Amino acid sequence: MPELAFALDGVEIERYAVTPTLRFRLRITADQPVENIALQCQLRIEPMRRAYGGDEHERLADLFGEKARWGDTLKSFLWTIVPVNVPRFDDVTIVDAMVPCSFDFDVAATKYFHGLEGGEVPVSLLFSGSVFYRDPQDRLQISQLSWSQGLSHRLPAALWQTLMDQYYPNAAWLRLDRETFERLYALKRRMGVGSFDAALSQLLSAPQVLQ
Repeated sequence: MPELAFALDGVEIERYAVTPTLRFRLRITADQPVENIALQCQLRIEPMRRAYGGDEHERLADLFGEKARWGDTLKSFLWTIVPVNVPRFDDVTIVDAMVPCSFDFDVAATKYFHGLEGGEVPVSLLFSGSVFYRDPQDRLQISQLSWSQGLSHRLPAALWQTLMDQYYPNAAWLRLDRETFERLYALKRRMGVGSFDAALSQLLSAPQVLQ
């Protein structure tokens, strides 16, 4: 099986995607020609590998609990898994891992990115998949990559925030159950306001809500 090595040449915003997407540029080197790799790229966030300050402890309490518990709750968690098709190459190739980024606040990664005030996000990339290559007799062979192949990266938190500002300027998304939505919709009509944002603003301004 070819010996493979992975490196990251950078991360940038994909400008023309339908949904918010980050482009991770992967550099792969091999010690012999590779016919194809059906690659799976697992991205994990490593929250214990950075410090937190300002209001971040409060902003991340929904994810990790009270600050006193962070010694137990601050653990690696899955961001996403994306497939990457790597075409034939001899020595080195660069391929793009297109990583979709959700603005759904039921998703742990969204809560984490949104809760940061700046700095960097420690990310681990782990690789698995099938490697196709030819043996000395020119016979096609296949071998499996294990999740032990990987690399680390520190992603600027501002990059994710810029991405969301580009797709959802001055807005955020909340998922509501149908029953909750219908109740809110009926309340909005009774209030006589023009938007759900206005209805929620009036509700949040009510004294009993703030107690």
